Amino acid sequence: MGSIQAFTIGGHGDEMVPLVKSAMVGGVPLTKMLSKARLDAIVERTRKGGGEIVQLLGTSAYYAPGAACAQMVEAILNDRKLIVPVAAYLDGEYGLKDMYFGVLAKLGRGGVEEIIEIDMDAEERAALDKSVEIIRGTMSALVQVKPS
Repeated sequence: MGSIQAFTIGGHGDEMVPLVKSAMVGGVPLTKMLSKARLDAIVERTRKGGGEIVQLLGTSAYYAPGAACAQMVEAILNDRKLIVPVAAYLDGEYGLKDMYFGVLAKLGRGGVEEIIEIDMDAEERAALDKSVEIIRGTMSALVQVKPS
């Protein structure tokens, strides 16, 4: 891992929750290095980045998800205890139950061995709650779809 640590949790796109307050560069909080306006611009670009890649490629991104899957499989097979963002089933973490949600987790021989809960300020928690609402709405819509 390099000297930059920054993660997102939640869904994709507008449902994404970049954890700006936890982002570090060389152990220094990113909030001490950049203005709020610059951080807000980076958050917006992060949320829109996937769509931008799809538009530029004319297809879905495949290299980064493939590389991430390979990294996760290697972490599980070699019991590395690697902390990475994953879609994991929540059973009380972040106060959420009975849903899969993008969170940080420790991967080892047992698969998802621990979900890492990050302390959030009120703004980040509000973004997380919005992401949960959107994802639950999508889940509800999918349940209502009847196969023909």
